[in-house]
Amino acid sequence: MANLGYVGLGVMGSRMVKRLLDAGHSVTGYNRTKEKAGWLIEAGMQWTDSPRAVAQAADITFSMVTNTEAVKAITQGPDGILAGLGPGKIYVDMSTMSPGYSQELAAQVAGRGAAMLDAPVSGSVITLEQGKLSIIVGGDATTFEKVVPVLKDIGPKVTHVGGNGLAVSMKIATNLSLAVQMLAFSEGVLLAEKSGIKRETAVEVLLNSVIASPMVTYRGPFVLKQPDEAWFDCNMMQKDMLLALEMGRRLGVPLPTTSVTNELLTTARAMQLDHLDFAVLFNVLARMSGVED
Repeated sequence: MANLGYVGLGVMGSRMVKRLLDAGHSVTGYNRTKEKAGWLIEAGMQWTDSPRAVAQAADITFSMVTNTEAVKAITQGPDGILAGLGPGKIYVDMSTMSPGYSQELAAQVAGRGAAMLDAPVSGSVITLEQGKLSIIVGGDATTFEKVVPVLKDIGPKVTHVGGNGLAVSMKIATNLSLAVQMLAFSEGVLLAEKSGIKRETAVEVLLNSVIASPMVTYRGPFVLKQPDEAWFDCNMMQKDMLLALEMGRRLGVPLPTTSVTNELLTTARAMQLDHLDFAVLFNVLARMSGVED
């Protein structure tokens, strides 16, 4: 059993900590809002008052926060994770951030005598709770082998894709398809609905057709009823789409469907729907189609 730390106890991070605790690991945690960590403290997680204290207490420190700026906030400064790292320690960031900054941060970690992996995940709250999460890892192969047993307690599929920053690149390449698929699914539902087919029937047919990817299967029903808590809201998704578009420009890869879908996410923000799960792309398109959403 490993001595672990975790910074960022949001929707996904908190559930990862619970899986690690259930697997018998010792976990020390920190979150900007302590109230969100109450149930984990009751489950056995140790609380500290800064990211630095987490890194000092743990052999392997994990983090998962919203974006590049949030990663900078938890890693830099006198109370940041970097300040708590030292020789032999490992830092694993599971956020989706700029690949360039991930590589820069890995160099800073190495300067402390520690090692860093980027390890974003593919999946949702449901796949995490079902134990089906897929984890993509970038960084030194030897460090990867040391961390694999712990990562498999979070999700069963762990894939090493290369050096630092490449896992984040792979995650961005994956995530752009989620929103694009959701928009295409919404187009199909609305086309069927406006032709006279009940929305519920259209959803049922599509979810039992060849287009029903895992993402469509668990998010398709959201066009009938949004979840009480956004699994991945529009702002978070647009952050990833913008990272993808930046990568596309830098690497010379046209991303036409990503560009169009990104504009619909901007429309969701204009409609003040951005706090909802990105499946609200359906509602945006419905209003544009003159259909009650």
